[in-house]
Amino acid sequence: MGICSGALLTDSVFAKNVVEKDLFVEMQDTESVFAVRNLETDYLVAGGGMAGFCSALAAARNGLHVILIQNRSRLGGNASSEIRMHICGASALNQVWREIGILEEVMLTESYTNPQKSWEIFDYILYDKILTNPNITLLFDTMLYKVQNQGNKIKEIHAYCSQTEEIYKVKAKYFADCTGDGTLAALAGADFMWGREAKSEYNEPLGLETHDNITMGNSLLFMASEYPQNMPFKAPDWARKYNLSDFKYRQIRSLEYGYWWIELGGLDNIVHDGQKIRHELMSVVFGVWDYIKNSGNHPESANWALSWFGAIPGKRESRRITGDYVLTQNDILKQENFEDRVVYGGWPLDDHLPAGMDDTSLNPFRSIPLKGPYSIPLRSLYSKTHNNLVMAGRNISVTHIALSTTRVMATCATVGQAVGTAVAFCVKEELTPRELVQDSTKLKEYQQLLLRQDQAILNVKNEDKKDLALQAEVTASAELPGFEAKKVVDGINRDVQDGDSHQWRAGLVLGDQSIELIWTKPQTISTIELTFDTGLNRHLRLSGQKVVMERQIRGPQPETISDYTLELYKENSLVTKEDVRDNFLRKVSHSFRGVSTDKIRLVVKKSHGDENARLFEIRCYA
Repeated sequence: MGICSGALLTDSVFAKNVVEKDLFVEMQDTESVFAVRNLETDYLVAGGGMAGFCSALAAARNGLHVILIQNRSRLGGNASSEIRMHICGASALNQVWREIGILEEVMLTESYTNPQKSWEIFDYILYDKILTNPNITLLFDTMLYKVQNQGNKIKEIHAYCSQTEEIYKVKAKYFADCTGDGTLAALAGADFMWGREAKSEYNEPLGLETHDNITMGNSLLFMASEYPQNMPFKAPDWARKYNLSDFKYRQIRSLEYGYWWIELGGLDNIVHDGQKIRHELMSVVFGVWDYIKNSGNHPESANWALSWFGAIPGKRESRRITGDYVLTQNDILKQENFEDRVVYGGWPLDDHLPAGMDDTSLNPFRSIPLKGPYSIPLRSLYSKTHNNLVMAGRNISVTHIALSTTRVMATCATVGQAVGTAVAFCVKEELTPRELVQDSTKLKEYQQLLLRQDQAILNVKNEDKKDLALQAEVTASAELPGFEAKKVVDGINRDVQDGDSHQWRAGLVLGDQSIELIWTKPQTISTIELTFDTGLNRHLRLSGQKVVMERQIRGPQPETISDYTLELYKENSLVTKEDVRDNFLRKVSHSFRGVSTDKIRLVVKKSHGDENARLFEIRCYA
């Protein structure tokens, strides 16, 4: 009848609707009311969080037609303005392992274009990159609800847009589950895992004696601002009540952004009990703020007031889709070098207390720092049971313990890029992901494509036979010891902590500096790709927490080359050139109409503050 008898309906309202039930017309057939759109594409991506965003963009940039469905009106998932969790990852190692590729492009763009530190502007940056790619069709407010199989492949998905009363029936060659909850996989009947494994399953030191169905909980954040006058606060009746003992293991530090430990739901069904969990989390948020404002233990809060609170909980764990390989705690601690490695992670093994704020007598988390980055194999990123189903995000093929490190958004984003690129490669080569893993030649070719597009893979260097720069002689106007010009073609485009800089560097204090690539005979070049230094040893992320923002450099990174000229010569005559001003990106590509050249010169005029010109890599392609 269109009326639910849930707890939010009063008895009188429900009784009235029972009495008047004969006034309702018989329900119409769905498709006679809603508009039905039959669509077909190369790649359907379900979920517009950081994983789905990067997967869709990677596939589209590699030539596929993509439909991206998102059940919200914002991209970014937990990083969006609706939830406002900052993007974490291997920067937690405090070494040099900040994730690069599409995510680095996004974070550099955000830092440069968002000096006001607005979460909505971050939404805009993601939206702009998707909207301006002609290969992507973006469907907002669209919820997946049905999947049709054909043998061991997905044939079609159905989704509904609540804002436009449209039903989308989408056929595709490949489908990506980036929903976080593994919804697409579950509807398809694909194998998935849930809960915490026993030690007997994978021999993990942190495994349990027996398997259970418990997960980590959801969190709800809030933001607050300081005002010049006293700002009283009266809690609603439904807010939880807290006292000092409840915060023995939960630190109240900054008031402007709180708190990841406002967490609940791990003992419930984290998906199907979502409404209950959301309302309980709301009562915790207002209860914590009531304690801060009115307990007398935080007099510094007198002039502070709530400016925003989340209405959508950020999720950590639910279904994990089973792939050909299940990544474990042992793989992470051993830093296993899989042959089919395509992504790395570096967040700690960070498991949370399932009870969350329902049991404040216990520490809310257990965190084990890692010594260095670990690899994730492609076999953990496609379904074991469905040949055209891939996954990216927190729902990849990992154990519960491994999930505690792979679930963070920087890792999820780079997994998304790896998967989107893999699907594009598979479509072009007429392979399945499983066949790609089994073909060592094609696998290496795919890994080289990822490297070219600035996806870092541990212990894999540029050996691209199509890269004409590897055949050139390299000279420079000047070079600092240990930063010789030839290092721009040594195959490694970042600091990898092996004792080598892998970078050309020359002082700008005396004026412009230049580096040249020279061939013994003319080459036809259509693309020149430059990789600059963007300070990967630092954190770079939007956060509501002041101390997090103070630890980073907002805007262009000082090491990055800002102004430069790229010149192409033939027989010492200038053929063409491009002038660039105010570059802030790490990876920059220049396209030409098949220029015949025997020498290219990069003339560096200015950085964003560093006294040296810094360049990691030059690539050249016909």
